[in-house]
Amino acid sequence: MNVSDKCVNMIKHHEGFVRKPYQDPIGLWTVGVGHLIGDGKTLPKEWKGKVLTDEQVDELLYEDLERFEIGVKRLSKVGLSQGQFDALVSFSFNVGLGNFQSSTLRSKLNRSDYEGAADEFWKWRRAGGRILPGLVKRRADEKALFKS
Repeated sequence: MNVSDKCVNMIKHHEGFVRKPYQDPIGLWTVGVGHLIGDGKTLPKEWKGKVLTDEQVDELLYEDLERFEIGVKRLSKVGLSQGQFDALVSFSFNVGLGNFQSSTLRSKLNRSDYEGAADEFWKWRRAGGRILPGLVKRRADEKALFKS
């Protein structure tokens, strides 16, 4: 299973589409559609002043998505609908596969408690210790997609 166009568009909407390196809300160096540059802590000199084309941004996004698709498949021990898969890839793309792996969301999912898993999205609204309005909206969208 691969993510749908609906998922790709939702990720682009929530992450943004930025051609130049920038620091995200918690200070990590990012480019494109939420692509972490290196370890995110420092901006490598080859990225200073760099501007990507739309094609380069999309290429980075699809390379990143492949890793998250593989991770969600590996970590999910139950059958998933397209909407559930898309929501989990979007979620993992944002919080990281390690956080998905250790989450109560995943534990409930793998016990076939789909409703309980859906209710876990709202717990992931914080970044840098603060509830962010963008994450509130994203989690609502992911939950809706998961339940679709």
